[in-house]
Amino acid sequence: MSFVEYGDTIKDGDTAIVFLGHESMFPVKVQHGTVTQTKYGVIRHSTDLIGKKYGSKVTCSKGGWVFILHPTPELWTMNLPHRTQILYSTDISIITMMLELKPGSIVCESGTGSGSLSHALIRTVAPTGHLYTVEFHQQRAEKAREEFREHRVEHLVTVTNQDVCKNGFGVSNIADAVFLDIPSPWEAIGHAKSALKAEGGRICSFSPCIEQVQRTCLAMEEYGFTEINTLEILLRVYNVRTISLQIPDLGKAAEDNSSTDFDSSNPSHQGSPCANLQQGTVQFKSGVPLREVVGHTGYLTFATKS
Repeated sequence: MSFVEYGDTIKDGDTAIVFLGHESMFPVKVQHGTVTQTKYGVIRHSTDLIGKKYGSKVTCSKGGWVFILHPTPELWTMNLPHRTQILYSTDISIITMMLELKPGSIVCESGTGSGSLSHALIRTVAPTGHLYTVEFHQQRAEKAREEFREHRVEHLVTVTNQDVCKNGFGVSNIADAVFLDIPSPWEAIGHAKSALKAEGGRICSFSPCIEQVQRTCLAMEEYGFTEINTLEILLRVYNVRTISLQIPDLGKAAEDNSSTDFDSSNPSHQGSPCANLQQGTVQFKSGVPLREVVGHTGYLTFATKS
């Protein structure tokens, strides 16, 4: 199992996603002799998982069933253990597009955090690209290395534990893109410029506060970056549901008009809309926005090295 290569069957040591429903799933490390508890009963790894195909429907001990899914960066983002605040697919998609990433690209990232964006970047640049990711916190850096090793992508990523604002990324003039998710990104713009290739490299900075954006834009201008622009991505999700609405009561005036202008006994009027208009309800499909939606996540500032 690898997050960048698809495998048909579940093997010992794989990370798999147990899917109970769209709002209920979790990751599990498949190990021989281990069991996993769910609300539908026990899943025995040796007999229920190992050797089965990804996507299989597995029956639990209480008679309920779950699906076992192959991991992807999108599923990992929804289920990973949170060590920090993370980026979600809405922001990740625009970041990978605006940084113009492709297989073979070299990317520098700081900080690594929980590895949500890191997994998406690794899949995008595979199989010949590389991610250099810097994490200030030592324990988070060690945990990230462990996860990359378990997910079998360690050959595509280098994790460094250091302060990017003081020590940079550890590489010079090779990166196609740089991503910053740190409290003071303006302090790392000089190191980002040094890491980027000689011309045309792209940079992105993610900041939750507009004051951070202002200082970062000033630093980008100071270091000669061009095409500076800031985006905010707001997602609005709709559910398709059956809606019931009451047919309006048009009042006495409508009744008088219908009695004088419309004769329901006349065969020529049978089947007309007025003949079937009765007080009641009508049902139809409609898109309904969620009652609670994610609002502001952060500002994405992009620029190009000239």
